[in-house]
Amino acid sequence: MPAATRSAWCDVPGLQVKQFAALAMEEAPRLAQDIFDEIRREFPHLPLVHDASGEPLALVGIRRAIEGFVRRLTDVSADGTGPAPDGRPPSVFQEFGRGQSVHGRSLDSLQAMYRLGVKLAWRRLADLGTRLRIPPPAMYELAEAGYEYLDGLVDQSVRGYAEAAARQAGERLRLERKLMDLMLEGRTAAPPDPVAALTERAARIGWPVPERVAVGVLVRPARDAVAPAVGPDILLDMETERPRLVVPDPDAAGRPDLLRRALAGWSGAIGPPVAPPAAAKSLRWAESAVALMERGLLPADEVLHCTEHTQALVLLQPEELVDDLTRRALAPLTQCGPTHARRLAETLLAWLETRGGAPEVAARLGVHPQTVRYRLRQIRELWGAEVDDPDRRFELELVLRARRLRGELGA
Repeated sequence: MPAATRSAWCDVPGLQVKQFAALAMEEAPRLAQDIFDEIRREFPHLPLVHDASGEPLALVGIRRAIEGFVRRLTDVSADGTGPAPDGRPPSVFQEFGRGQSVHGRSLDSLQAMYRLGVKLAWRRLADLGTRLRIPPPAMYELAEAGYEYLDGLVDQSVRGYAEAAARQAGERLRLERKLMDLMLEGRTAAPPDPVAALTERAARIGWPVPERVAVGVLVRPARDAVAPAVGPDILLDMETERPRLVVPDPDAAGRPDLLRRALAGWSGAIGPPVAPPAAAKSLRWAESAVALMERGLLPADEVLHCTEHTQALVLLQPEELVDDLTRRALAPLTQCGPTHARRLAETLLAWLETRGGAPEVAARLGVHPQTVRYRLRQIRELWGAEVDDPDRRFELELVLRARRLRGELGA
């Protein structure tokens, strides 16, 4: 009761209070058994857990709760504020909450059992109060205290439920990371049967191994960014500097849209779909794409899909090889000044892409056809018959496309 409120039990003679408490304590084992039996009838599928002596843990908890509640009546404070406020339920009720979480059940049924128990206990205590002629105000106060005690039972169970849920979530995250490590980390000593090892580890977290996966690498929008709300079937590791995710069946209907919404505000890249044992390959492409994003060669304000930027990844990734080919293939342009060389390169690329005459190339470049004819004559003078060789044309188009992707040529 609040400190400013005088308890009605202070007006009950002390001997009468002790008689009520003694009878209630004597009744506690029978009352606990009756409550336990009624709960078993109402909830026949309730699993039973026994303590070391073989007694049902639920029965022990009910009895302790009744005894703890009744014991408060015998300790009326001297200032007249009623039963002592220290009426915390037994810790076993925290275990009940943990059990609900571990077995994947909600707290609704547990709270219904508590309410049933409090209702039955109140009926029995009310009968005792009537027999001992306890004044109605004191019994009303006892009823209120009973429902406050019920709140304490629920609080204990909620605490246990939350602790167990947190442990389960932590354990699942640990197992998810181990599964991702098996798929993504390079191994010098691979298991004899990588598919079986992957399937066995995935089964520990109930993750069905899909036919295809895509691996993503994310760039945090802020140091303390909250993890993206991806679906439960997407494996997510937020413990690395750049979070990684494994997306099952990335091409399934609706998956791209769901992923786009979940990753709003994030940037990064998702690699191409591969078989799960080859997930490391998808990761390498995603990492390469993020590296190009950091250089400003790919859009850096979204989570892009590597399959939509294949040309850039293929042409820009083997940088040293493309640079060497560029020096050899475009060597004739060294005879021209930088500006004129750039214009000739753009004209040559437009001609190679259109396979058309001067009008088509001029339309592509936005210049006069006569200008294009002049440049094409210069190109033939610089390269000679090489521009008619299919292999040389392919090399020229490849290196010129790479230069355009790097921003060295106009779009």
